[in-house]
Amino acid sequence: MIRAFAAALAASAVLACTAVGQDRVTRYVRYEHQGEVSYGVLEGETIHQLAGDLFSGSRERTGKSVPTSEVRLLAPAQPSKVIAVGLNYKSHLGDREAAAYPGLFAKFPTSIIGPEVPIQMTPDTEDLHYEAELVVVIGKTAKDVSVENAPDHVFGVTGGNDVSERGWQGTDLQWFRAKGADTFGPLGPAIVVGLDYGNLALESRLNGEVRQSSNTNDLLFDVPTIVSYVSRYVTLLPGDVIFTGTPGNTAPMKAGDVIEIEVEGVGVLRNTVAAAP
Repeated sequence: MIRAFAAALAASAVLACTAVGQDRVTRYVRYEHQGEVSYGVLEGETIHQLAGDLFSGSRERTGKSVPTSEVRLLAPAQPSKVIAVGLNYKSHLGDREAAAYPGLFAKFPTSIIGPEVPIQMTPDTEDLHYEAELVVVIGKTAKDVSVENAPDHVFGVTGGNDVSERGWQGTDLQWFRAKGADTFGPLGPAIVVGLDYGNLALESRLNGEVRQSSNTNDLLFDVPTIVSYVSRYVTLLPGDVIFTGTPGNTAPMKAGDVIEIEVEGVGVLRNTVAAAP
């Protein structure tokens, strides 16, 4: 499993470099190797270890490297805040009219999991859905930033699955558990710098069958607009993430299902749904 996933990750890295020019794209991963957790730069099938935190600004290499086949990939960010935008693709609106501003809600940092970590159902989970999303990773503190200056505060992008329990979502006062329960925020596999995040293919596959297929150029509110709007009300810190919305229609997942989220140039985020304990 690890070798197959590593091969897929390396292949997506090659495709990203080919698509936009190798000199412009950098892929960062967070990984565990022999009990040590590190950030690294992914180049082909090799990860080059970084000396410190990805968001410290230095990002110096230690000189150590490791094959992807020997590591366990982790969620690429550890955010203090997880913000999400709802109804941000026309194809997901249905009969509803588009809003005048981004519709925001919060997930929890404890919802964040990495690739291959199970999405955990609870005994009362009945209608659990996937939502393929482009996720923005903040690189510089943002408060009251303009739309024009917002890109300066974006570090890069990754893939995300805004797992949602539709029954809870429809009946609860807030989406506290429907969107924010533990493991309901798969993230990864890499944070990629240098992509044109306003024009990336986005896809979900359930047990290998394509369920969502769109492009981020269909976002009703683009990344700079979202970052600027969020920063009016909440100070965004380095490492914070924003889920930007999901396209089309979603459907239930059951225990044993495998859900894959793929963002062009980022790679495949793969998780299995686990039955309630």
